Parts: sequence; C-alpha cells; structure tokens
Amino acid sequence: MKKHLKLKITGKVQGVWYRASMQKEAKQLDVSGYVKNESDGSVFAEVEGDHLMLKRLVDWCWKGSDLAKVSNVFVEEGEIEGYESFEVDG
Repeated sequence: MKKHLKLKITGKVQGVWYRASMQKEAKQLDVSGYVKNESDGSVFAEVEGDHLMLKRLVDWCWKGSDLAKVSNVFVEEGEIEGYESFEVDG
C-alpha cells in the first residue's frame, strides 16, 4: 500500500551532500517525492512509496550522508500527492 510521509531532518544536514545522497537512496528504493533545505538549517522531504520502502528510507535518514550528523527525524503522515520521481529542490 502506497503511503505519503513528510520528513524533517535536523542536525548537521546542510552542506554535507545530504539531499543528493537521499535522492540516490530514494531512487534505489523506488520512492518518489522531493527534498529541500530549510532556512532553519534542517532538511525537509515529502516522500511516497511502499510502506516497507518508506521505512527503509526513514531508517537511512537517521544516518544520512557520510558527513551528516543527524539529531532527529520527525515523521508525519500526509495525503498522496502522486509524485512520479524524486527531485532535489533548490
């Protein structure tokens, strides 16, 4: 069953290739959506896909890219938007 999640990732997640790494991971997991930097230093993403693949992506978010130091990953369910690919915004 397809689900939609909104993710807010905090910590040292900007300037460390977090978004590009997340895009690569999402594509491998067949997850669609987007990821972007926020002005408060966090990263925000909306993702859609199979429940198990989304769980794997959220687990990855806690680790992030090699240089990232993730403090927290906030997860909120949302309504399906119908994303067809995974993009880095901004």
